[in-house]
Amino acid sequence: MPKLDPRVDAYIKKAQPFARPILTHLRKVVHESCPGVEEGVKWGVPHFDYKGPFCGMAAFKEHIRFGFWKGALLKDKFPDYAGKMAGAFAHVTTMKDLPNEKVLARMIADAARLNDDGVKAKRTAKAPKPALKSPADLMAALNKNKKALATFTNFAPGRRREYVEWILGAKQDATRAKRIKDAVAWMAEGKIRNWKYVK
Repeated sequence: MPKLDPRVDAYIKKAQPFARPILTHLRKVVHESCPGVEEGVKWGVPHFDYKGPFCGMAAFKEHIRFGFWKGALLKDKFPDYAGKMAGAFAHVTTMKDLPNEKVLARMIADAARLNDDGVKAKRTAKAPKPALKSPADLMAALNKNKKALATFTNFAPGRRREYVEWILGAKQDATRAKRIKDAVAWMAEGKIRNWKYVK
């Protein structure tokens, strides 16, 4: 008898009406296909562990996502309707968007074997973002304030990008001018763009 987590029951109960039977079905097939799986809630959504991270599901306003931690390594390939998310059925709106129970059970058993064998999930390194050219009006303002310029120059590329993207995101000239003024004042104090949220 599977050990059910009441938080998952509550999650399913709060889901949209179309989602409840699909979530219930997925939960049942996961437990039947992988005895020993443990369910819980991580990141606010139902998650299943079996000798490590295993699979999870999430309900949204108009669709459900069901995916495997090591989905890219499964023998069964995800069909076209799975969406671009590797190892996941990313846009489930009806039971027809899932494989039949036999195929789904086979995928779950395959995922369990990967964890039994200690296979590690493949991680793809993110390519660094290309450098973003600082706008001339920002640089002109920074050149008038040595402290702000030093801070900006010594920032890591990602920190500089935060300021540049914020300034470039202004839709009106007045907004852009205010952002540049604020940016220079903050950098003169050594502050990063999102300094208000740093604890």
